Amino acid sequence: MKHVEYVYTFGMEPDEVERRLAEQGHGTLALADDGDAYAIPISYHYSADDGRILVRLADHEDSDKMHYVEATTTATLVLYGSPESDESWSILVRGDLRPAEGLTDTQINELYQPLRVFGEDVAELEPTFWALHPDEVTGRRTGDVDET
Repeated sequence: MKHVEYVYTFGMEPDEVERRLAEQGHGTLALADDGDAYAIPISYHYSADDGRILVRLADHEDSDKMHYVEATTTATLVLYGSPESDESWSILVRGDLRPAEGLTDTQINELYQPLRVFGEDVAELEPTFWALHPDEVTGRRTGDVDET
């Protein structure tokens, strides 16, 4: 395809990946059950101390999210940004998703924005917390060819 425009992308340095993970706070969590995919927007907290990513989900009766969380072998968190029309970056974090325990209400309110509720009865919602333990982290960004 001769007339398609291209932009070069390059791997991000580990410190830039860590900075973006710490700053972003939201992304898309991709889950799967056999050949059936499911992706949801989520809020998260990156723990630089141990490298895990804490994910908050709302559980309610007949929750598709909980079904997919329990069925998923390897979860993927997708983050991306495009601050300028000719700039962009993306990060993929793949790993095991396990229940996170021991968070207090005070910690939860400090780590996350208020829980978004879409027509559910708040009394019937149960926030659950999961830890994504990264096995693989890949960061890419646009740049000039002479940056390599």
